[in-house]
Amino acid sequence: MIKHFFALQWKAFFRSASFSSNLVMKIFMGFMALYMIATFSIMGGASYYFIEEEFNLNAFEVINRLFIYYLVMDLLFRYMLQKMPVVNIKPLLYLPFKKGKIVQFSLWKTVFSFFNLIHAFFFIPFSVVLIIKGYPPLQVLAWLMGIYALLYCNNFINIFLNGVNTFLFVVFGAIIILGGLQYYGVFDITLYTGPIFELMYGIPYVAFIPVLLLVGLYYVAFNYFKKNLYLDAGLASKHQEAKEENLDWLNRFGSISVFLKNDIKLIKRNKRSKTAVFMSFLFVFYGLLFFTNAIEAYQGAPWRIFASIFVTGGFLFSFGQFVPSWDSSYYPLMMSQNIRYRDYLDSKWWLMVMATILTTIVASFYLYFGWEIYLAIITGAIYNIGVNAHMVLWGGAYVKTPIDLTSNKKAFGDSQAFNAKTLLLTIPKMILPVLLYALGHYTVGPFLGYLLVVLAGILGFAFKEKVFNKIEKVYKTEKYKTLVAYKQKN
Repeated sequence: MIKHFFALQWKAFFRSASFSSNLVMKIFMGFMALYMIATFSIMGGASYYFIEEEFNLNAFEVINRLFIYYLVMDLLFRYMLQKMPVVNIKPLLYLPFKKGKIVQFSLWKTVFSFFNLIHAFFFIPFSVVLIIKGYPPLQVLAWLMGIYALLYCNNFINIFLNGVNTFLFVVFGAIIILGGLQYYGVFDITLYTGPIFELMYGIPYVAFIPVLLLVGLYYVAFNYFKKNLYLDAGLASKHQEAKEENLDWLNRFGSISVFLKNDIKLIKRNKRSKTAVFMSFLFVFYGLLFFTNAIEAYQGAPWRIFASIFVTGGFLFSFGQFVPSWDSSYYPLMMSQNIRYRDYLDSKWWLMVMATILTTIVASFYLYFGWEIYLAIITGAIYNIGVNAHMVLWGGAYVKTPIDLTSNKKAFGDSQAFNAKTLLLTIPKMILPVLLYALGHYTVGPFLGYLLVVLAGILGFAFKEKVFNKIEKVYKTEKYKTLVAYKQKN
């Protein structure tokens, strides 16, 4: 029966209307998976020698001490990226299958997830090196079993945390606080957690505790979902106190104010849109990798513009690239109303402009690294407003991805967002400003580079109406394909 379920999933993939774009994305993700496997394998085998020779520390103790951060970061990335397969089993609920088989199929899909298997390519090579270096094989295997059981526990913990909106902010805040306290020598949590993980090596029987915990979590998850596996489960309406939000200050925008109000309410009320805003906030700190000279490869002058585009364009890329997918649940209704496409597109543009200005103000702390750094950020903001805001709206016409606003899975993107047309539109978004800056920087100086990027942004703003005429035609051409795509759930 489980084999039959997997066969249905395979047919759903091939019969999807976006099969061609999915296939390209799958091939690309396959290469990325191979790259990550190779990276984890090399790190697993080399980390022992690197820690021992470069830092003169006991590699096994260091890995055990840092594992608490590894475990928490794994759970955090699962929460943001790992897709729960619950939605895919909805068509099976009214067919004559046993509920237990459906739940097993759903849970075992997560067991074989790449998020679980990738860790083996680090810890197995590391364990092999430990055995080669004289560590008792039985104790190393017991430690490996316990460590991997804890990572699999994250898989089922993530399932239960799927509906907890505050988890992302709490965990991220805790990592920042604990990491800061450890960096400044105030409190080191690894001094207390490290010996606990080492105990699974010193006393191999202790490794069965995480295994028992894993089995317990599996049965709790199985019984919970089996008990609540009904077509009408979760459909009961929740009664909350109604709060009126007029947002009258947006009336100054005229006919587009209705769409602006709707977008702001959508962002405030839904899990996925809140995650997009949170991710755009994280992009503000992306420039620290470039402006602090922490990474030698990013010290080249053109990287300044590359970083500034991301620092000020976080919302533009995390929210703007999925227009009109944010409205996919009621997009057919909108298209049946007497509304102007131009008003709809203008409202999205103004929303991204306001977000870009706000993030530029928030990024003013980069003045600490020098006024020229902040000048680069302002330059990136002007280019984002004048050019990239147009480009993401243009690319959105080809991204036919229905978005589940109640879930933050695929918060970094979706397979249907990857196609030849969207790839071509990345040239003016990312490559062109870097080339313009490099042209000015290496001929006259950095200020000519900034000037060329700013002029490109101003020209984009000046020709906004002509560009939007083209974008509007594209949206009208793709309208019916988009409506068909939004009806598909797989």
